[in-house]
Amino acid sequence: MREIVLDTETTGMDPEQGHRIIEIGCVEQENHLPSGKTLQLYINPERDIPAEATAVHGITDDFIKDKPVFSEVFDQFLEFVDGAKLVIHNAEFDMKFINWELKQVGHQPIPWTHVIDTLTMARQKFPGSPANLDALCRRFGIDNTERSYHGALLDSELLSEVYLELLGGRQHGLILAEEKSESEKADAQKAQRKFREPREHKASADELVTHKDMVEKLDDALWKKVKKTGTH
Repeated sequence: MREIVLDTETTGMDPEQGHRIIEIGCVEQENHLPSGKTLQLYINPERDIPAEATAVHGITDDFIKDKPVFSEVFDQFLEFVDGAKLVIHNAEFDMKFINWELKQVGHQPIPWTHVIDTLTMARQKFPGSPANLDALCRRFGIDNTERSYHGALLDSELLSEVYLELLGGRQHGLILAEEKSESEKADAQKAQRKFREPREHKASADELVTHKDMVEKLDDALWKKVKKTGTH
């Protein structure tokens, strides 16, 4: 099973008010374990970045001005996420921006059936408790000390660990990996196993005589008692 843990950074809160995506971060997982493949896209929003937004993610106008616009990178993004479920924390926010951007380039929106919202998962599992990413990292003992700013790729990497814990913990992922590993080992052993003709194990005449002498010397043998009593 292939999933993409995803996060975005934006210039503001609402694309309908002219705000845009400036970073997309993606972490690929297979069977709930990171595959090692990631995608990070910085995107020129074709507008200024408000100071209050920069205070959150640290991305400035000078940094982003020479980056490609969304229409130049959306194919790369769609190719990376193709066929996978999207795992997103507070998915309503990110999907609102992603589908707005896709609409501007004439592409169909990504349906909600392809999305898993870890914020909803956390609220269901821990009702009444803080459910933001920092709080969940603290709850599960996940090191987030490098998170001085919100960054889409870093947050996706942290969320991939949080998601595994929400599913049942690290052992859940290890069991899946072990099962896959044992299955692969068994397949490899079968492929390497050579067919051998059955060998004949018929006793020799000397072996039969030796066996008969040994049996006769057994005083307390069960079959001798059976012969004496006539029981069956």
